[in-house]
Amino acid sequence: MSRPNTRPLSLKTLSLKTALLGAAALLPAAAQADEQYFPLQSYRVGPYAAGGTGFFGGFIDYLTLVNNRDGGVNGVKLTWDECETQYEVERGVECYKRQKNRPGVAAWNPLSVGIAYAMIDDVGRDKVPLITVNHGRTDSTDGRVFKYVFPLLLNPYSESSGIVNYIGAREGGLEKLKGKKIVVLYHGSPYGKETIPIYQLLAEKYGFSVEQVEVPHPGNEQQSQWLSIRRTKPDYVVLRGWGVMNPVALKTAQKVGFPADRIIGNVWSNSEEDVIPAGDAAKGYTAITTQASGADYPVLQEIAKTVYGAGKGNLDDKKRIGSVYHNLGIVNGILNVEAVRIAQDKFGKRTLTGDEVRWGFEHLRLDPKRVEALGAKGLFHSINVSVANHEGEGRVTFQQWDGAKWKVVSDWIAPDWALLRPIIEKSSLAYAAEHGIQVRDPAAEDASN
Repeated sequence: MSRPNTRPLSLKTLSLKTALLGAAALLPAAAQADEQYFPLQSYRVGPYAAGGTGFFGGFIDYLTLVNNRDGGVNGVKLTWDECETQYEVERGVECYKRQKNRPGVAAWNPLSVGIAYAMIDDVGRDKVPLITVNHGRTDSTDGRVFKYVFPLLLNPYSESSGIVNYIGAREGGLEKLKGKKIVVLYHGSPYGKETIPIYQLLAEKYGFSVEQVEVPHPGNEQQSQWLSIRRTKPDYVVLRGWGVMNPVALKTAQKVGFPADRIIGNVWSNSEEDVIPAGDAAKGYTAITTQASGADYPVLQEIAKTVYGAGKGNLDDKKRIGSVYHNLGIVNGILNVEAVRIAQDKFGKRTLTGDEVRWGFEHLRLDPKRVEALGAKGLFHSINVSVANHEGEGRVTFQQWDGAKWKVVSDWIAPDWALLRPIIEKSSLAYAAEHGIQVRDPAAEDASN
């Protein structure tokens, strides 16, 4: 057995080591690491694990692809770690406090309305963007007030407007909604309750009656709610669910005799995990989506070949590649990485501050040509974010479950921005007044950039 080297270091060696350590201490953190960090407040256990594993799996798969294929973004490696929240607000806040102290934080992506609401004030103080893709506060669409919050792709109000526009199209025109009955079955959480006012407003505008029925978390018991729906005899039920609530809703609807093709799911009721457990009860069910499912898109094929082929894929079950949540995670990865890339074009090809990445999100404009170059043509609609509009364009499509797979059944549908924007601004300006926030001038912001 060899003995360790116990000879004392010479004064010359000590002086050299001290000098090197001192020089390293003077280097900025970015120069030492040259990394851009994504803290992930994920959830892989609990009643919402299917959404968490799919979404964060897709997000990580895309970051891995960019690192392996491109060496990161212009030489800056993308890094991340996960902090388990179990979709609980308290745990999410604890993760935020723990993860925010690491250098080079790019953006937060909690995929939880409750956690996102709890972080809004903190991210403003810390100057790091909060991404609430397809969810979050509707009024955070107004970036003049919510400088660091980005409900990318879709906010709850534009989602609701898109659903009503789709139902109108099925009936032969929005004017045909007059006299119809719609029930909104919603998850008993801040997320579920977010759209209560907008459905009331849409009902008044188009002349349909609306009844809004709450399902307590997590949603595994809905018998009384569906018996009430059977008595109401609505023309449509909008399923605003999450997790286990969705397949239970479809199976219970079948038990009480309500047809699946008259149930329209929202954006968190549109995955394979929502319909497969429901079996035959899900056949004919339709749901809104911001991104297509399937693994035929070039970016998905590249991830399957190079990431999973190298044994570096994040999903335990490869059959989930191309599923709804996995594809949403990939699209979210694209949006985050492109925001970093756009910000680097302005601030330099280096590790960016959170505020610089925020600028990148505010200039996130991906036209069809760029989307195609990213291997995502047809996977999602183009996006055009600005200081005034932190969502993009809010376009959606609808897919129907045929018993084995999702099939797109509509064109891209836009929300009623003429109706929605004044509501959004009224709420955001009230928030600004309450919190002493100076409302930004988009023209002045653009001129300074």
